[in-house]
Amino acid sequence: MTHAYTRLRGGIVAAAAVGALVAPAAAGATPPPSSAAAVATATEPPSPTASGGGVVALTPDVRQQVDDAVQRVMKQANVPGVSVGIWAPDESPYVKSFGVRDKSTGQRMAPDLFLRIGSETKTFTVTAVLQLVDEGRIGLDDTIGKYIDGVPNGDKITLRQLAGMRSGLFNYSADEDFFKALTSDPTRPFTPQQLLDYSFKHPVLFPPGKEFYYCNTNLILLGLLVEKISGQHLNDYIHEHVLNPAGLDDTLFPTGAEFPTPHSQGYTDQTATGKVEDSADWNPSWGWAAGAMISTLDDLRVWARTVATGVLPDGNRMISPATQKQRLITPATPIPGAGYGLGIFNVQGWIGHNGSLPGYESLTVYLPSARTTLVVVLNTDINYKNEEPSTLFGDAITSIISPDHVFDLPAEPTAR
Repeated sequence: MTHAYTRLRGGIVAAAAVGALVAPAAAGATPPPSSAAAVATATEPPSPTASGGGVVALTPDVRQQVDDAVQRVMKQANVPGVSVGIWAPDESPYVKSFGVRDKSTGQRMAPDLFLRIGSETKTFTVTAVLQLVDEGRIGLDDTIGKYIDGVPNGDKITLRQLAGMRSGLFNYSADEDFFKALTSDPTRPFTPQQLLDYSFKHPVLFPPGKEFYYCNTNLILLGLLVEKISGQHLNDYIHEHVLNPAGLDDTLFPTGAEFPTPHSQGYTDQTATGKVEDSADWNPSWGWAAGAMISTLDDLRVWARTVATGVLPDGNRMISPATQKQRLITPATPIPGAGYGLGIFNVQGWIGHNGSLPGYESLTVYLPSARTTLVVVLNTDINYKNEEPSTLFGDAITSIISPDHVFDLPAEPTAR
């Protein structure tokens, strides 16, 4: 049985059956770019080339093609508003907004708006974990049970498996009772322990490391780990150790339903009635370390390269080269052409993450072979033919600007 609320997972796989396991890669599936190549290009980005693995020049004709593609997807998927940014070396940036940020007033979408970024939060949480690894305070192959009690298979599940979506734990946001609790009162707060309780009442799905299964529960545990080891609240740690060094002044980890202005409204059908509602004032605490953060198009531009390379805008390191190398090992998933590493994916060479939570979607990716960044933010998560609209935009835009590297995530994983 398929439910819209599986999108509450907010990750790289769109609406799949509730509780379905993502099976090992099917025979004959297109493998992701090799991990070794991804590491080499992402840690020391080469100059783009005129042919092969780069992007086409952003000529007026190409920019018009992008305009047309974005508007076509908007019409097809009924997207109220979207902002798109493309940044490539020696090119004027492409930064443009389309449609409206508020359907009731007709206010236009704009590039400087704050939006909820859903599962892109995972890249920040995992970065915090990797910083603690660099400090020698934890190890990627430590078990989570060493630090947090009560985790099913906690004596076997490693931090690496949590960050890589291979723990076998049940995804709390696929739980029926969780969905009812959230949609009956979307402004209610959830604690991390409440979220874990929804997961832990289910049996583990497979032995740790055996399969890939996109699961928000993993990130709740990693968030609690950061708090325990650092002695800080997760939002404070991320603000001090991740956002400040990267200069991300317009990115925040909210502690409640706060939402800076100007922001876009958000439109979702993940509601108790199934009717479309505005979710701007909903409390994102249900996503916490897996999906609660807020950002802007330009901050995500900076973050895209930082995540993919481990290098801060000032040239210093966010995490060490050795740890970044570990992050960028992206084993194959059941999704053809897509690998997933430590809180990061590689889709046909594009490295980064997407996000989806009620009312909002985002895509922030970096193509190391061309030193090019693509960011898309939009104000709906309503699927079109079982595909997330952010993926539709990513596919349409990269088909134009990087035809050898098309961001083409399919709607659903291979069935088990």
